[in-house]
Amino acid sequence: MSELICVGALAGAFGVHGEVRLKSFTADPLAIADYTPLCREDGTGTFDLQITREINNGFAARVSGVRSKEEADALKGLRLFAPRERLPQLPDDEYYYTDLMGLTVYDAGGVELGKVKAVLNHGAADLLELIVPGKSTTVLLPFTQAVVPTVDLAAGRIVADPPEGLFD
Repeated sequence: MSELICVGALAGAFGVHGEVRLKSFTADPLAIADYTPLCREDGTGTFDLQITREINNGFAARVSGVRSKEEADALKGLRLFAPRERLPQLPDDEYYYTDLMGLTVYDAGGVELGKVKAVLNHGAADLLELIVPGKSTTVLLPFTQAVVPTVDLAAGRIVADPPEGLFD
């Protein structure tokens, strides 16, 4: 089985006629429909999507086989996955979030700062959430060219120049 990438999630019913609320995680949110059929994380099930309209925080969509509000509500929380080979190749300075997860982050001097736990985006810019050795809390590192000049996926490492005081 090929590697699966999470491209969206269902957030329950939209209306009473079987439409679902869809959150897209693709760079172009409408492009999620281009990667159908989608499946569950374990590769089971197939879901064809037809986006019907834009709504707050996502889209209203029709999912194959879903005809009622109850069936749509039963899918709430379902994460949708596409095989990696269906996704477009990225330019050298862009990355799929999943590829950054677990990478070790070092400063310019080679000192380990932490490991990437998650990539977050709350609208302004991407943030790398780092698990820092010896700390009980995580650190949010801005994922910008100025702060993170080097991402080496082959070596499994990121080199960062964090803002002063971030790791104190």
